[in-house]
Formats: sequence, structure tokens, C-alpha cells
Amino acid sequence: MKTDLAEPLGPRDLVEKYSVPGPRYTSYPSVLDWGSLPPLEAWIASLKEDLGRDSRAALYVHIPFCERRCTYCGCNTLIRPQHDGEETFVEQILVEWSLLKCHLRLGNIPLGEVHLGGGTPTYLAPENLERLLAGILTGPHAGCQASIEVDPRVTTREHLAVLARFGFRRLSLGIQDFDPEVQRLAHREQSASLVADLLAAARCLGFDGINFDLIYGLPGQTPEGLMASLRTTLDLGPDRLAFYGYAHVPWVKAGQKGYRDERVPDAAARLALHLAGRETILRAGFQEIGMDHFARPEDGLARSLHEGRLHRNFMGYTETRAQPLLAIGPSAISECSLGFRQNERELSAWAKRLDAGELPAFRGHVHDPEDLLLREHILNVMTRFATDWEAASRRTPFLHGIEERLAPMVLDGLVEISGARLEVTPRGRPFVRNVAMAFDARLARRQVGTSFVHSKTV
Repeated sequence: MKTDLAEPLGPRDLVEKYSVPGPRYTSYPSVLDWGSLPPLEAWIASLKEDLGRDSRAALYVHIPFCERRCTYCGCNTLIRPQHDGEETFVEQILVEWSLLKCHLRLGNIPLGEVHLGGGTPTYLAPENLERLLAGILTGPHAGCQASIEVDPRVTTREHLAVLARFGFRRLSLGIQDFDPEVQRLAHREQSASLVADLLAAARCLGFDGINFDLIYGLPGQTPEGLMASLRTTLDLGPDRLAFYGYAHVPWVKAGQKGYRDERVPDAAARLALHLAGRETILRAGFQEIGMDHFARPEDGLARSLHEGRLHRNFMGYTETRAQPLLAIGPSAISECSLGFRQNERELSAWAKRLDAGELPAFRGHVHDPEDLLLREHILNVMTRFATDWEAASRRTPFLHGIEERLAPMVLDGLVEISGARLEVTPRGRPFVRNVAMAFDARLARRQVGTSFVHSKTV
């Protein structure tokens, strides 16, 4: 089903039509549509089953602390300028890890990926970071890919040396924007020279996978300023770029309430920033990887895309599909074949559960057969820009109306449908979240009036 338009809608018209609240699809179902917490016994049994398939787990460790709040941030963070309680937190993380291994009756859990996120993982002093890693990476993890999110303002050469000793080779640097005025409004002041010095130290220690996080649509951002930031970024030579849209949700994140509306780019301006930035990144030789991500052709993400191995979960885009995903720390979300379990969000509640000898989950979801099928279609859209439902095993009653739901996007040139196969066009890639929403049965059935908690899709 292809349609050639004599007068296709322009970018502003497309934004007005498709800029609606929607999930980012780091999971399906999205957190708003979760049901009940999986029972512990069934959860552990599913983890064992997943690990029994000659599978190595992915591990995510959430470290929520920051010295200062970045006003744009939507993560679960805890501001502690004085660094009090670091040692206690490390001990609590190791208690949770030990509890999990005890439930699984494993001395060591085979790991294929390890990722430290936050917050600011390098908020921890180098000696505390070393204690944490020494307590987790105790077994043979040959070939394990280890990565960490870092704030250049608080990351030292000592941090990098500790990470290198434990096999970390990937860094994700929170850059956001190099424009001084945008940095001032975001409370994220850091110079290009600071970033360059940190990057040089990392390369000397063997780090060969450097990602920069950039954000478009930030308060005070202009097309000229963003292009200058991108030129600075490209000159620094990262291997990957994440180019996110700023999620303006002041009803959720109080730090955003201080932004004056006129300083926040509107939807059309956001799209213009995205398109200009995307074109600049592609011209620099990067390849587009799913939504918001770009990688050099020789990078592992680009190779996994071409080999059909690219995956997306709560850690973002990953080179392989690690099953299960184990997550420890406050608010961390684990995933296995059975479903999802999320830890207590508040540090005190999380710690109290650990003190009681309990795995500290407080909510989650158990997949039903429809969930399992539809999440594969959504994963395909988000990682391959294509999916098909020709085989009976890939169909569910909700897909009977898929062509009708996608018809407006076909007419607008965002997707093409041939038989039972969908492909997102280059024109449609900025709207890939909208395409995925067409496969989201739980969103379609959700009570009217609850979608406002999502950020806008474009």
C-alpha cells in the first residue's frame, strides 16, 4: 500500500498532526499499563529458565546520586552535594546482589553486559566505585561488555583507571549542549576543553566506545547554537551519539517548572532542530540506529543493526538481546520472559526492604500472550524500522485493524505497507514512536485522559 502525494504535508503540518503524548517504548507494555507484581517464586523460576538457555544476563546498576540537579532531567535522582552515605549505599547494593544470587542459588551469575547508570555513577569516589565493582564482578565474565554513564564535571582519571581495571571500555558522556546560555539554564555548565581532556584520558586507558548524549529542544536553544554544539561534538570524535528530544513534563518534574514558556522551543521548532541535527550527524558519516541514536559504521551498534541483532530495553539500544535483564538499586527495572519487576523508588524504602532480607520490588507486570507478540512488533519497529505479520504466529486479534490505524501515516508518506509487511520511510523516522503506537493494544484500551503523563512524540 503505497501512496504518492502531489502536495505532501510539510514538517510543521506533520508535527501538528502527529505531536501527541506517547511512550518511548523502552518496554512493552509501558509502565503505565503494567498489571500486578510477578510473584517472587514465579519470578525466580523464570530467571532460572532464561539463564538455563545458555544465556548470559545483562546487569544494570542504578546509582541515583548527583551533586546538583540538572533542570531538564527526568531520571530518578537524589541530590547530595556532600557525598554523605556513599559507603552505606555501596554495601546496600552488594546486599541486593547477594540476595538475588541466593534466590537463584548461584555463586556467580554469568553476565554478558554490565551498565552503570543514574543519577551519576561517578558521583561515587573512586575507592567506593572499586568496592562496588569488586563485589559484583567476582566471576568469569570473559567477553562481557561493560559501560557507564559519566558526568564530565565529576569524573576523574582515577575513576577511569578503576573502570579500566574492571574491563570497562565504553563511556557515555552527558553533554546535552555546549552553548553557555543553554548550559546555564540547564544547570549543566561544562566546557569543551574539560570534555576533551577526559576523552583523551579515556582513550589512553583503552576506552574504545565513546558515546555523547545530546539533547535538542532545550530551553534557550537556537538552531545556530545547536549546530555549533554539533560541530564541537564531531570534532571530539565520539563513536556513538544519542540525540534525544527534551521531554518537557513540568507536571512530573518540578525542576522544569522554572522554565518560561517562551524559552522552550515549540513542537515545530523542535522538529526543525531534530531534522537539522540529524542531517548534520548523517553527513558526518554516522549511521542511524533506531530512534535518537547514531553510530559510526565500524561501531558494534551499527554492525548489530545490519546483522539483525539490535535490541532495545531499559538500558537503551544494545548490540544483542541479553535475557534476562537484572537491575539493582533504587527504581531499577528488571526484565525476564515472565515480565517486569521494578524496585522501590525511594532510597529509604529500598534500603528498608533490604534490611528485612527482601528483594525490594514494589510493582511490575506479568506478560500475557498478546503482550509477548505485540512487543516483538514494537521492538522490530524501534530497532529495524520494519515488521511483518504474515505468519499466523505473529498475529493477534488487535492486528486486524492495523492497516486502518496506519492509513494516515501511509497517506503522509511515513510508512509503506506491502501485504503484511510494514517499513518506516526515511521521512517517517522522526515519527517512529507514532508508528509503534499503532501496535500498542494497551495504549488503545487505556482510559481516556491518562496519556498526558507521556512526553510528546515529536
